[in-house]
Amino acid sequence: MSSKSVSKPAVNVQIRWMIRRDMAEVIQIEQASFEYHWTEADFLHCLRQRNCIGMVAEQGSRVVGFMIYELFKNRLHVLNFAVAADVRHTGVGNQMVEKLVTKLSQQRRDFITLEVRETNLDAQLFFRRQGFKAVQVLRDHYQDTSEDAYLMQFALHSAEEKSRMYNPANRIADYEEA
Repeated sequence: MSSKSVSKPAVNVQIRWMIRRDMAEVIQIEQASFEYHWTEADFLHCLRQRNCIGMVAEQGSRVVGFMIYELFKNRLHVLNFAVAADVRHTGVGNQMVEKLVTKLSQQRRDFITLEVRETNLDAQLFFRRQGFKAVQVLRDHYQDTSEDAYLMQFALHSAEEKSRMYNPANRIADYEEA
């Protein structure tokens, strides 16, 4: 039986704003998760931007996941997202995505976007299970390799729902069709 088919017990986490003292644990998760990883300077540069938010998932006093995202007028854009290897497949990532989705409804943003390396099948499958769809291939997206990326998007409302919300019913046209 493979380790992927064995389900681990669910882990409940508290998701909170990232603070400076979280950085050492965040860097450890980052380095263990990615071949081409961010440095501490990369994190600090990003988090100093006014529209950039860092959050961590904490179990007890241990940081077990993090996400960095940018705020735009109508969307959130995930720049970095990782869960510690020993708690993957326990719901930590799901809880982090759920927290991000609540930011959409509260702040009237319609969707979340992110890029995933073409070789990162685990991330592609994870985000697909969360309701994201690949909407575009970004050729030679990464500076460190010539690798392509998939632009993935989570939409709070379907195109049909959005059409109904932003285009009120035309009652006269309804009578003409009848």
